[in-house]
Amino acid sequence: MAAHVRSILRLASLEVVVLHTTTSETLAALKTAARLADGLAARIRLLVIQVVPYPLPLDRPPVALPFTQRRFQTLAEGASIETNVDIHLVRDRDLALQSLLEPHSTIVTGGKRLKKLERAGHEVIYPDR
Repeated sequence: MAAHVRSILRLASLEVVVLHTTTSETLAALKTAARLADGLAARIRLLVIQVVPYPLPLDRPPVALPFTQRRFQTLAEGASIETNVDIHLVRDRDLALQSLLEPHSTIVTGGKRLKKLERAGHEVIYPDR
């Protein structure tokens, strides 16, 4: 495959990941991500990691999955650019992040600094508050 075709394919799959924290922080992160994605012709993935405590079965989170899906789909519909909602039920948030992010991902989050992700080579962007 020619180098310019590979480059075009890579650009076509450019993604900005919004990492869910709180609703207000996630809304701010979505606005920032929309500006970034529009400028880069990228898509947005709203990554929701729901930790399920060990006493519960992994497929039985404390908040029912259909409710969570509706909640985040409504949140994503408010974004000015197409946003895919990606929900994962996990036991360990840090391990899940390691496996769910592509190398050198661009991540927007309204939460606290994510030094582990920065050290792992991801570009982490924090919206102005």
